[in-house]
Amino acid sequence: METLKIKIPKGFEVESFDTATGELKFKEKSKDIRDQIKTFSDVLKHLDIDADDFEDRIEDMTDDEAAYVKVKLIVRVLNQGWTPDWSNTSEYKYYPWFDMGSPSGVGFSSDVVAYWITSSPCGSRLCFKSRELAVHAGKTFEEIYQEYFVMG
Repeated sequence: METLKIKIPKGFEVESFDTATGELKFKEKSKDIRDQIKTFSDVLKHLDIDADDFEDRIEDMTDDEAAYVKVKLIVRVLNQGWTPDWSNTSEYKYYPWFDMGSPSGVGFSSDVVAYWITSSPCGSRLCFKSRELAVHAGKTFEEIYQEYFVMG
């Protein structure tokens, strides 16, 4: 069997491969990061982090510590290099807001998105540059946020 290695052009992904003809088709990746990041595996892949290496790294952490590491990576990927400018009073910073339910966390759900300008109850590593990204993160990664916020 012969092997041919093809580098996928930047900004594209494989659309289809016909094994009978050998035809390989590419399609342009969506430019919206929300279309690209739908699972935590997508986050790791986007950052070129090996999933097994990551699991080894967080193995001895408590659930909330591991979840905090995951949330920071999620925010980093979705923000695409943006970091909040706390000296800019005109720049909104967004984060998911959750209905925590009872003290045990039962009823935990994505509720709304909040934003703050220069003072915030949310760490700057966890802020998003847009409401849409905060909503996406809160809904898509609700279980990870729950691990972070609620003691198990």
